[in-house]
Amino acid sequence: MGGVSDNKRRFQGFILLLTFLIYTCYHMSRKPISIVKSRLHQNCSEQVRPINDTRSLNDTMWCSWAPFDKDNYKELLGAVDNAFLVAYAIGMFISGVFGERLPLRYYLSAGMLLSGLFTSLFGLGYFWNIHVLWYFVVIQVCNGLVQTTGWPSVVTCVGNWFGKGKRGFIMGIWNSHTSVGNILGSLIAGIWVNGQWGLSFVVPGIITATMGVITFLFLIEHPEDVDCTPPQHHGEPTENQDNLEDSGNSPYSIRESSLETVAKCSKEPCEEPAAISFFGALRIPGVVEFSLCLLFAKLVSYTFLYWLPLYIFNVAHFSAKEAGDLSTLFDAGGIIGGIMAGLISDYTNGRATTCCVMLILAAPMMFLYNHIGQDGITSSIVMLIICGGLVNGPYALITTAVSADLGTHKSLKGNAKALSTVTAIIDGTGSIGAALGPLLAGLISPTGWNNVFYMLISADILACLLLCRLVYKEILAWKVSLSRGSGSSMVLTHQR
Repeated sequence: MGGVSDNKRRFQGFILLLTFLIYTCYHMSRKPISIVKSRLHQNCSEQVRPINDTRSLNDTMWCSWAPFDKDNYKELLGAVDNAFLVAYAIGMFISGVFGERLPLRYYLSAGMLLSGLFTSLFGLGYFWNIHVLWYFVVIQVCNGLVQTTGWPSVVTCVGNWFGKGKRGFIMGIWNSHTSVGNILGSLIAGIWVNGQWGLSFVVPGIITATMGVITFLFLIEHPEDVDCTPPQHHGEPTENQDNLEDSGNSPYSIRESSLETVAKCSKEPCEEPAAISFFGALRIPGVVEFSLCLLFAKLVSYTFLYWLPLYIFNVAHFSAKEAGDLSTLFDAGGIIGGIMAGLISDYTNGRATTCCVMLILAAPMMFLYNHIGQDGITSSIVMLIICGGLVNGPYALITTAVSADLGTHKSLKGNAKALSTVTAIIDGTGSIGAALGPLLAGLISPTGWNNVFYMLISADILACLLLCRLVYKEILAWKVSLSRGSGSSMVLTHQR
């Protein structure tokens, strides 16, 4: 019995590590564009003109990279961001459907290989001396589509291996891959941003493609594939508990029975649960509210992801590399925020309330960061970490533990086949916000960075308001739980 349990724990640890590295690579390949932006359009008066430069002496944009050397460069850079994000948002709604019906190992491997290719092609535009906007836009559209293979697949794989208990804490730690990927992407891109900036894309692309090969060789989709018992989701524990009471079987007998069922299904064809439809997934309680909340939460997070280095570069007047390095503190705060959100939501059993409180605190902190965050390096570091934690905490919780909870909701009666579709719906809706945020930032920033932050604070408040009904339900559930607890203690006192 202990051997089987230890063996399963080893496989669970391996799957957590592998999926962590997989999605770290996905985010690592998205980050370089935000670092290289400040290099594509620069203040050339501060640069030393090369001796062999053939441009006119009156050309003040000689050091910028065409077509981003025009006055409307922010709109053009916003268009490049949006090409990726719109394609990602559209593709995400389709990706979940494919993720449920195709082998995850093949699906993820192909996605990572193609993502590595398109990330590298963007950087090769530097070496091939390409200066047309459509090339960078087309590459970003293709990359956005293939990157949708990642999130539904890794969440489904982790959901296949882990049940509901302590899911928020486990996934809070696991979800730090988003911030780790952003940090690695920033640091790698920063090495070459002031020189051959094409390598800022080519190197992450090669790493991502290599990880795709490793995924193909080692990913284990289901516990049953290595003779391990699957986790208990919503709807399943009650049935097992009934069996335990009716038959007098021990927990060991039930586990043995589960292994026999797995073995039987491997020899004889067993009826697979049907994959849930798109509209069927929407009817799961909480899916719509959390999806719309994530739309605004991800709008805020991705605006920071794509525009924070340029904001620091313009406002604090750091170099492109220094701005990129400093922006990683926002992601470091995101790691802390994601873990804290998971831990608190597990302890309180209140996913919506945890998200709501963090969103409420994030609004004034963003206001303060914009007004006093650049007064000194110490205040900038502290404010970035706090803002990163409060902004990315709810985003991390909704895309991981909440998605897994809803994908294995009790209304599905133990059918976990909905996990990929539910995850894709929630993250796909969030990705609409991720596309809108950087686009709006590109349009609003010429009027002043203050207006960008007012837009972010407004989105944060809307995200909070969308969870009000779910927060109310959680508060009612706590009241019922407390009244039951006090009732039980009164009975015990009376009996004594």
